[in-house]
Amino acid sequence: MTPQRSSRPGRIAVAALVVAALTGTAACGGGGDDDKAGGKGAGFNAGAKGIANPSTKTGGTLKFIGKQDLDSADPTRQYYGMAWDFSRFYSRQLVSYATKPGAAGAELVPDLAASKAVITNDGKTYTYKLRDGITWEDGTPITSKDIKYGIQRVWATDVLPGGPAYLRQVLDPAGTYKGPYKDTSPDKLGLKAILTPDDKTIVFNLPKANGDFEQMLAMPAGSPVKKEKDNGAQYQLKPFSSGPYKFEKYEPKKSISLVRNDKWSKASDPIRPALPDKITVTINSNIEAIDELLMKGEYDVDLNATGMGQAGRTKALKQHKDNVDNMTTSFVRYVDIVSNLAPFTNIECRKAVIYATDFASIQQVRGGPQAGGDIAPNMLPKDIKGADDYDPFGVLARKGKPDTAKAKEALTKCGKPGGFSTNISARSNNPGEVQAAEALQESLSAVGIKTQVDPIDGAESSSITGSPAVVKQRNLGLIMTGWGPDFPTGQGFSQPIIDGRFIADNANYNMSMTNDPKINKLFDQALLETDPNKAGELYKQMNHAASDLAVQMPLVYEKNITWRSSRLTNAYSTAAYSGRYDYVTLGVVK
Repeated sequence: MTPQRSSRPGRIAVAALVVAALTGTAACGGGGDDDKAGGKGAGFNAGAKGIANPSTKTGGTLKFIGKQDLDSADPTRQYYGMAWDFSRFYSRQLVSYATKPGAAGAELVPDLAASKAVITNDGKTYTYKLRDGITWEDGTPITSKDIKYGIQRVWATDVLPGGPAYLRQVLDPAGTYKGPYKDTSPDKLGLKAILTPDDKTIVFNLPKANGDFEQMLAMPAGSPVKKEKDNGAQYQLKPFSSGPYKFEKYEPKKSISLVRNDKWSKASDPIRPALPDKITVTINSNIEAIDELLMKGEYDVDLNATGMGQAGRTKALKQHKDNVDNMTTSFVRYVDIVSNLAPFTNIECRKAVIYATDFASIQQVRGGPQAGGDIAPNMLPKDIKGADDYDPFGVLARKGKPDTAKAKEALTKCGKPGGFSTNISARSNNPGEVQAAEALQESLSAVGIKTQVDPIDGAESSSITGSPAVVKQRNLGLIMTGWGPDFPTGQGFSQPIIDGRFIADNANYNMSMTNDPKINKLFDQALLETDPNKAGELYKQMNHAASDLAVQMPLVYEKNITWRSSRLTNAYSTAAYSGRYDYVTLGVVK
């Protein structure tokens, strides 16, 4: 996931509660002192540790507010995590994520398909049969051809820019297909890797096995699109619904209104409870105003889920703590140590930076343990299979404080006993990043490592820190950044940022310039595994090997303070969507 997904104790134990909540007895919910907020909240961290206000009550309007609109309402073009979460209201895929809290929410379950794939041909062929009763918003059946057509749109990057490229890369690595708009087949279904022998069967033939293929199909890019309704770039203004809600009105950068899709059948959809009668989104660029409107009860939840601002979270924690969840996201905030830039070509100089860093100070600058996150000993988020507490440099053992003696020892070993000079890149419009860079600068100076902080516009990062040539030109030895998974596996998180074959001349996310044969081979082995637990063991080895190289310095596993209104029901954090609430299960009590 472009820089912008940790299990918590007890969550899996409460996973079964959500099933009861969505199929069993209703419970009443009721944040803030304002009458509109509905009375007292469900309790601090009720949605972070379990399910806040479990209920099956239907009706009412679920009200989102956010500082930023969806990057696109067209499922093919979506890449923001909050857009993927929101799109489940109106788009379905062959498989999707379980409606369970925490790590259990990352489990793939059948959606449009009657079951998960039948996998044959040494992991290269995936076959699905569709459910009965799945329909479009006009009542016509959703067919295998609709799913194939929707997936083919991923190739039409000239008309539909944005969105992930995984399906394109895995199904057509040679890039021979050019998308449905340039398709010369009469039915516009010319992609040879996907077969539709009948309306209820779809077969995917991968040139090379990839154990995460179903994760890719669960992305919105795997959604069906009805060819007759596809109007290219304009489709994002009113996508045709395959889910329980359809678009009533959409004004980009202003508002969204969804209403019930009366052609959707609950019997055909085991995932979506479809509790509210209506869903609205209001876009407001003023973060402080958003926090105040949430606390007044005017809205139920923050669409963007990036956490309350400093003033808002201070007030919420003091006056409305029962309406607050301290969410752990699946993002890691870290520093890339550019390994092909002197003196970081020497591992001991890289180790010197890690030993000299005051992680506790950086944690405080980012908002402390609550609003900033837990100090991270390694790069793999806790919700990813293979994650553990591997801490090769003893960061947790020393409580995040620097080890000056070991830093100086490492400097001597790398031939720089008096230190050296480099620059630190930080995005000026990414909250806390420049301040964190300045805290890093201060701690490094204690061992003679002199640095200058080079602030950049985050919108230009792909052409600055994402350009190895510019990084070298500006001597950016240390790059402050952050990353979250496109899907909750080691491939979905780590491969773009540590596999050497992903290094690019522009929009490069492997900014440490790591190209280690052992790491690359472990990715290849893991991708062939269809058993996620076996793949997880390989990703654990990969993470340990990458940690030992000292090319990335993890700072914190990100956390934030998230507001939930007292009207909100079935609110829980899910690993499937970077720790956000699972939007599709939310309801309101009035």
